[in-house]
Parts: sequence; structure tokens; C-alpha cells
Amino acid sequence: MKSTPLGYAFAIIAFTIFSVQDAVSKHLGMAYPPVLVAMFRYWAFAIFAILFAMRARGGLRAAVATKRPVLQIARGLLLAVQIPIAITAFAKVGLAQSQAIFASGPLIVALLSVPILGEKVGWRRWTAIGVGLCGVLLILSPSGDQFSPLVILPISTAVIGALYGLMTRLVSRVDGPMTSFFYIGTVGAVALSIAGPFFWTEISAADWKWMILLCCTGIAGHYLLIKAYDNLDAVAVQPITYLQLVLASGIAVLVFGEVLRANMVIGAAIVVGAGLFTVWRENVLARRNALKAAVDL
Repeated sequence: MKSTPLGYAFAIIAFTIFSVQDAVSKHLGMAYPPVLVAMFRYWAFAIFAILFAMRARGGLRAAVATKRPVLQIARGLLLAVQIPIAITAFAKVGLAQSQAIFASGPLIVALLSVPILGEKVGWRRWTAIGVGLCGVLLILSPSGDQFSPLVILPISTAVIGALYGLMTRLVSRVDGPMTSFFYIGTVGAVALSIAGPFFWTEISAADWKWMILLCCTGIAGHYLLIKAYDNLDAVAVQPITYLQLVLASGIAVLVFGEVLRANMVIGAAIVVGAGLFTVWRENVLARRNALKAAVDL
């Protein structure tokens, strides 16, 4: 049986853990090649995905079976590319500013859903997208003294994440969530295992505990997020994802000495507000279309 309070608890703990994971990623990304850090993280993720699939209904065979193998592999490769870029963004641009830009993900998904999925976007969502993108520009502050061309890193991460989200929507029409989860874990691990040795750097004994923590937070966070989705609809989980922005920004200030400038805070608030409206509007339209389809039957 579903438990809404339990679902919210799982989601809050999951995104709290992901905030810690981002901070550890930044720490390691400042000392080691991000591809190498991502490779270790993915090894733990792949083991978890395989074990989780083995315990699911139908076992490993059911998880491997997919009707869209090319799309599933493409999703896995896309995420494997995104994570090293995100780690680089944390290290070079900053944890707080990167997370603020990542918050534009739902807006980019809505924007790209028109050419890729053929969805129709009404004036309300177009307005929200436009306002949200203005918030992103405010975060970037392209005319300010603090502007850095390296902001292309978090922007690229957000765009890749949006493409990944759209691919997930496409495969969800024919494959179950366990299959999609299995492929992002295993495909990414294989890809980064091929690329990782080219970036090999000896890891100091003192940093192994951080690498282990990175792997543990990844496993724990994904497991709790799965449990959250077992108890909540995706639209209920989406607002909680912005908790990661708040917590990661706090860690950025307290641990790494980053500065939250006014333009970043105001811009992030605009982006989050526009993103929440976009997600809410998509849910309203989805429910309306489902009700219409049921009446037509």
C-alpha cells in the first residue's frame, strides 16, 4: 500500500543525500579527473542496479529485455557524459551556481518536448519558460564582473539532463522503470570503464574514504528515491527536487566558502517558480487529456 507521508520522507532524505553526494563530487573533482571520479561512482551504481534487478519481478532477464535497445543505450551514454561534466562544473564554476542553473531542467524539458516529442505548449507554459530563462540569465549575469565562460559546463549539464529526461519519457511508453534503471547503471559503467583508464590518477589513502562515501551516497540516494516513487506520483516528487538546490547551496557556503550573490538567489527563485508552474501545468493537462480519453471510450 502507498503511504504519502512515507513517500515524502523518502524523497526528502534522498535529495538530502544527493546534496551531500554533490559536495563530495566537488571535493574529489578538484583533486582528480572527473571522468575517473564518475567511473568509481558508476561501478557502485551498476552493482546496485544489477542486484536490484535480480530481486525485482522477473529477475535480471526481465530487466534486460527492452523494446527500444538503441534508445536505452543512448540514455545510458548520455547520463555517463553528463555526470563528469557536472562534477567539472562543481569544481570549476561552483556548487551553488551550478545547482541554480540545473534547476532550469524542467523548463528545458518543456522547451525541447515540442520538436522532439511533438507536444503542444500553450501560452501559459511558454510564458513560464520565457520567465525561467530570464532567471537563468540573471544567475549567469553575463554583463557582470563575476561572469565566467565556464558557465557553459552547468548549462551543458542541464541541457543533457533535459534530453535524458525526454528519452526517458519515450522509453517509458514501452519499457518498465526497472529496465530503464538497469540500463542507465550498466551502460554508463561500461562506457566510463572504457574511458576512465585514460584519466587514471593515483588516489591518495586519505581520499579513499571520500570515494567510498560518494559510492554509498549514490546507492542510498537512488534506493530511497525509488521508494519515494513507490509511494508518490512523479508530480509530487518534483517540487522536492529543489531541496537539493537549497541544501547544496548551504554546503557550498559553509564548507567551500562560496558566495551567494543577490543575482544568483533572485535568479534561482525565478527559475524554481517557473519550473514548478511548468510541472504543475503539465500535470493538469495530462489529467485533463486522460479524463477526455476515458469519456471518449
